[in-house]
Amino acid sequence: MALEITDANFEEVVLKSDKPVLVDFWAAWCGPCRMVGPIVDEIHTEYEGKAVVGKVDVDANQEYAAKYGVRNIPTVLIFKNGEVVDKHVGVAPKTTYTGKIDAAM
Repeated sequence: MALEITDANFEEVVLKSDKPVLVDFWAAWCGPCRMVGPIVDEIHTEYEGKAVVGKVDVDANQEYAAKYGVRNIPTVLIFKNGEVVDKHVGVAPKTTYTGKIDAAM
C-alpha cells in the first residue's frame, strides 16, 4: 500500500524528501480514483527505496490539495526537491506515472 499522506505530514514526507515523490490526490467516492489506486500501490512497491509514493484523501486533507490547485481527481503530482515538476489529471496507464518518476530522478 502507498503511504497515507495527510496535511499533518505532507511537509515532512513530500516537501523535505531527498527522493522524487509521487502524490495521488483522490477520494473514496471517486470512480476513476479507484482505478488509479491499485496502480499507485504497485508503483509504491516497485520504487521502494528509489522514490516516495503516497496518496492524499482530499476529503480529509484539503490544505495541500487547495495549495496545489487540485480541482479534479484523480490528480497525480510529481515532486522533486519540494517543487512540483510534473502533473497528470485523470486516469492513465502505469507507464505514464513511472515515466514521470523516472524523469524526476
